[in-house]
Amino acid sequence: MSDPDDTPPEAAPASHTAPTGSGDPGDYKICLTLINQLWTLRQAMLGREKALARELDSVLPEYRLSARNLVHYLALRSVDLREVQEQLARLGLSSLGRSESHVLANLDKVLGLLHRLTGKVWEDKSDEEPAGSISSRELLKQHTLQLLGPAPVKRSVRIMVTLPSAAADDFNMARDLVDAGMDIARINCAHDSAADWQRMAANVRRAANSAKRPVKLLMDLSGPKIRTGPIAERPPVLKLKPGKDELGRVFRPVRLHLRPIGSTEAAPDVDASVGVWEVWLKRLKPGTSIEFSDARGAKRHLLVIQRDDHGAIAESLKTAYLTPETILSVGGGKKKHTTLVCQIDSQPGTLLLHVGDYLRLTKDGLGQAAGLGDDVDEGSPDMAQVAVTLPQVIDQVKVGHRIWFDDGRIGGVIRRKTAHWLEIEITQARPSGEKLGVDKGINLPDSQLDLPALSDKDIDDLTTVVTEANMVGLSFVQQAADVDLLLGHLQRLERREIGIVLKIETLRGFENLPELMLAAMRAKTAGVMIARGDLAVECGYERLAEVQEEILWCAEAAHMPVIWATQVLELMAKTGLPSRAEISDAALACAPSAPCAPGIEHWPFSCSPVSDAMLATLMKKHH
Repeated sequence: MSDPDDTPPEAAPASHTAPTGSGDPGDYKICLTLINQLWTLRQAMLGREKALARELDSVLPEYRLSARNLVHYLALRSVDLREVQEQLARLGLSSLGRSESHVLANLDKVLGLLHRLTGKVWEDKSDEEPAGSISSRELLKQHTLQLLGPAPVKRSVRIMVTLPSAAADDFNMARDLVDAGMDIARINCAHDSAADWQRMAANVRRAANSAKRPVKLLMDLSGPKIRTGPIAERPPVLKLKPGKDELGRVFRPVRLHLRPIGSTEAAPDVDASVGVWEVWLKRLKPGTSIEFSDARGAKRHLLVIQRDDHGAIAESLKTAYLTPETILSVGGGKKKHTTLVCQIDSQPGTLLLHVGDYLRLTKDGLGQAAGLGDDVDEGSPDMAQVAVTLPQVIDQVKVGHRIWFDDGRIGGVIRRKTAHWLEIEITQARPSGEKLGVDKGINLPDSQLDLPALSDKDIDDLTTVVTEANMVGLSFVQQAADVDLLLGHLQRLERREIGIVLKIETLRGFENLPELMLAAMRAKTAGVMIARGDLAVECGYERLAEVQEEILWCAEAAHMPVIWATQVLELMAKTGLPSRAEISDAALACAPSAPCAPGIEHWPFSCSPVSDAMLATLMKKHH
């Protein structure tokens, strides 16, 4: 690291009046002005590097060059270069616009050319430059290999798949995913149990060994995710609905499985299953007509079409609603026999919210629809209420702050605040209303929240993570101290070599990204995940494209691999056919213009493996 010099190098005598290629004296003056401006910028870069010497010394030696280049990039981005870039473009020189990976080297290259154009002597300064155009690519390649493993033969991009719960007990699923091209398996520790994660990991390792290729494992810690609390369940109701065509004509009857109370025996090709009294069930045989009045009082009947030792299957051509109070009967007169419908599951609790409604967000308690909660304040309008999983946020927000629920589907503004609850006016919802359910995400983009980076659960989960994973995802990371806390626990567990993935999903995390990267460079391997779900809500959808591009630039400057996540080819995963926007989205992550984005996360909304069509898109080489 060299000390900055305040003056440009001594100029040699000019060989002629205007030694620029054009011979235009105006261009000569422009070159001299640019030399002074760019030299000042160069000194600012070295000055920033000197000022951050302590932080740079704390990173591991293998990241030192990348850290220095990141600092130079930050100095470059702190200056408005639009006028300088216009003048450079007029001269046909690099405008410094694609210099993220080798900032000082690119600047020196331009300065050298300007010196030649003006007849001045330029001394080589490559010993001061942390990375050049070729060495920077090698640094990114090396860091990517260490974190994400080797790239497949037929494509440069890695594919990450988030494992569903079923992967814990279904080896065939893991095998199919590996065979289809999964390079990294992701386990979300916000769901399932440690025992489930261990079985998932074992299935992935077994499948990888069978395929004779490496598959990395990333385990995401839950982090301080703010969610809605429990909501009172709705009464149990079972809707039986036959299939109908466009004209409302029934083309397929609805099929109901009737089983003994307490039985868990499943029946194939049925729409629903309920429990009934076993004595009553024994009276059924094919052709028996079952009569009942449904929850609306509508007269309905079911026709038994199948009977065996496990129960009966009956069909209906009309829609019906069953509740635990519904009475099914067979026969008539003195030979009439009845049973209650049993074992209908309660419906998950939801709150229907419209624009203009009010919602009370409480520190605790059971969520209730409007009109069912306790009257906390007679001056408040009748409103629904729901608790928040991290009650301390109520103390940290302010009236007027925006609040979003369920990945931005429902928006509101905090209108009142007490020590125990917030009163929120709903300002964003579909005209028909939106249903807010249990365990839905809450975002507060205007609030500076002071939340623990690692919960007690996260610290307990780390005991399992360090024995199973190659990488640990730090969710909702916001400041360098969060990274240091994780590194401290990894040191305690004697697994400092495990990779760290910074999940950028809050506005504060995005704003503090450079310091987060410098902190992560104290780990053996590190990368960034652009978690676009929460991030889009935090920064606003109108800014998402800009924000994710800023993250890519910053990561390129740090020679740090990036995982492109959330809704990548989501429609293809659901239907097998991608949208045009999804293809463009995935191609951007694979394109040479984004060399620091070698990982794509695919979220399997069904338990099916990665589709052949998706792989056909992603497995092409990009040159």
